[in-house]
Amino acid sequence: MSNRNFVEINNMRSKRKLRISPFTFYFSSFIIIFSFFISSCGIYTFKDSSIDYKKFKTIKIGVLENRARYVNPQLAPQLNDKLQQKIASQTKLTRTNNDNADLQLGGYISGYDVSTTAITTQQATANRLTVTVHMIVKNLPDNKTDEFDVSRNFDFSANLSLEQAQQTLMSDILKNVTDEIFNHLFSNW
Repeated sequence: MSNRNFVEINNMRSKRKLRISPFTFYFSSFIIIFSFFISSCGIYTFKDSSIDYKKFKTIKIGVLENRARYVNPQLAPQLNDKLQQKIASQTKLTRTNNDNADLQLGGYISGYDVSTTAITTQQATANRLTVTVHMIVKNLPDNKTDEFDVSRNFDFSANLSLEQAQQTLMSDILKNVTDEIFNHLFSNW
């Protein structure tokens, strides 16, 4: 083996030379520099949320009300719990009940509507449940208020009653609506 294919590093303790390949040397250097760069950027995380934790430390999550024409009594409390769990598990924000929290979330379920999406020979074959949530976000450090709507559609067979469809769709409704609210709040999309 030729000495030109290796990078020599002097080891001061044992006074021996350590020989490593150029690929290993450059790859290791890249990994160390990349790791230092990523860890020094406090705003960015690998959980796909971007929060300035120097500005935002606390969050107050209010109770979501159900103001839709048709009220599913399970939806509001379960959606509220799911949103709290997602924020607790994917951010470093501290939850508080104080009115001086840096971020204050509130809102209500504004729509819970069923429509027919497919008809064959004058009979419905598929229905669609549309769930709409109106969110209000108060940003105290910037003295701003943001309001937005999240709406998701969930299709189900016309052979099912609404009660049957709700039982099969509830986990999808909770996951999708919670993800969409979270993404609007904390991702730079």
